[in-house]
Amino acid sequence: MGAYILRRLALVIPTLLGIMVINFALVQFVPGGPIEQIIAQVQGQGDVFEGFAGGGDAGASAGAGSGADSEYAGARGLPPEFIAQLEKEFGFDKPPLERFLNMLWNYMRLDFGESYFRSISVIDLVLEKMPVSITLGLWSTLIAYAVSIPLGIRKAVKDGSPFDTWTSGMIIVAYAIPGFLFAILLLVLFAGGSYWQIFPLRGLTSDNFDELSLLGKVADYFWHIALPVTASTISAFATLTLLTKNSFLDEIKKHYVMTARAKGLSEKKVLYGHVFRNAMLIVIAGFPAVFIGVFFGGSLIIETIFSLDGLGRLGFEAAVARDYPVIFGTLFIFGLIGLVVGILSDLMYVLVDPRIDFEKREG
Repeated sequence: MGAYILRRLALVIPTLLGIMVINFALVQFVPGGPIEQIIAQVQGQGDVFEGFAGGGDAGASAGAGSGADSEYAGARGLPPEFIAQLEKEFGFDKPPLERFLNMLWNYMRLDFGESYFRSISVIDLVLEKMPVSITLGLWSTLIAYAVSIPLGIRKAVKDGSPFDTWTSGMIIVAYAIPGFLFAILLLVLFAGGSYWQIFPLRGLTSDNFDELSLLGKVADYFWHIALPVTASTISAFATLTLLTKNSFLDEIKKHYVMTARAKGLSEKKVLYGHVFRNAMLIVIAGFPAVFIGVFFGGSLIIETIFSLDGLGRLGFEAAVARDYPVIFGTLFIFGLIGLVVGILSDLMYVLVDPRIDFEKREG
């Protein structure tokens, strides 16, 4: 197993390199880069030459705010020296290959640069937004597994019964409801929309969070995350529940289960002593991937609706503003995490069933 892990780790580097090369090449063809964002910002302020007169800090000062809200009006009327100065400050006076190699060298030293428009390092920016995404990803995944596994087992045992039919209908309806629509419904019902003001509308904690006791902080935290976590979890039940049910049904029909029952073992011992380990392989091993999927991909709309400032909104705003250090820095970090999670998934297979040997399968 050690040799297999080393081989997988060795593949991380070329895979990351391929991801960065493809995305860097694509960005070169996307119009409206950071230079255009700064030009639009300067022209929106009216006095171009006043911004240019600031010397070497002109581009930085002009781009201190987000360029996502400005309207690009072209560079007509701006002195060429101003444009050249901006290109130099942002590093666009160098050819693309040199910029890419410099970026890789910095990443090897864990230097991900500083945001063009926020005057903060990419690492600090990611760490600042991380609690929101971890909250949504971790709790949504844990709740989905905590509900789906017992429900799926019960449905497998009661296959074809009224319980199985009704629960299947309920989870399919829940799966069909878009997450953003359910989030809006929760706001309307429970966050002061038109009915009850039970839960807060925004944020992970209250303004007086630091003044609360330890128990009060825990209660305040869960009070704030109740609605967004519920909204991000609702569609995850169907897939996990039906996957668990089908996995158990496949295992229950095998001969070793019939043999265990013939020996007089109780149904509980058969299910949880023999069937569970084999049936849960695909479900449990997929936990890291499910968490990463919610962590990275499923939180943008939920964060926007509940006014949460997490990684989903960070990535969207960076793409709109063409904040390249944030885009490429987060892409590198998340790509690395995703590749490591793939290795962890394989390790979970072995942990659940030690009979699996990836080295022999490769051979």
